Amino acid sequence: MSKPATPPAAFEPEFIAGLRQIFEERIPFNHLLGLKIARLEPTQVVGRIDMRPELVGHFAYNRLHGGVISAGLDAMGGLAVMAAIGARHMDEAPMARLHRFTRLGTIDLRIDYLRPGIGSHFELRAEVLRLGSRVATTRMEFLGSDGGLLSTGTAAYIVS
Repeated sequence: MSKPATPPAAFEPEFIAGLRQIFEERIPFNHLLGLKIARLEPTQVVGRIDMRPELVGHFAYNRLHGGVISAGLDAMGGLAVMAAIGARHMDEAPMARLHRFTRLGTIDLRIDYLRPGIGSHFELRAEVLRLGSRVATTRMEFLGSDGGLLSTGTAAYIVS
């Protein structure tokens, strides 16, 4: 009989602050979208985007542009990979783990749009399905302000 999995350790405040700065401030497109980290755990990340006029499509009044949804889900998938890598290397100092993200890049992305992006704010969730030595696979969700599922996504990222 196998022994139960040990729950992943919580991240240090220094690691969370550094990852938040990279994700929200140093990645210009995330900053433009207003994408913020709401929760950062080793197994799941949650973000938020508030509706703003510049995020709406040309002809779709009060509907979030599909490109914003896609970019947001891609960014959250990448953040989930960063969290998983950070959790895998908890034996390293927080700043050393933050330097591991320089080679992270999307190699495949699929988005399914289920409902229009209408609402005052949106929640984005992502989790890593598999973290290999070279490729990570993620699953993402995009939810409306009422908690309804608007879009889903899967992605693969190069991690080496």
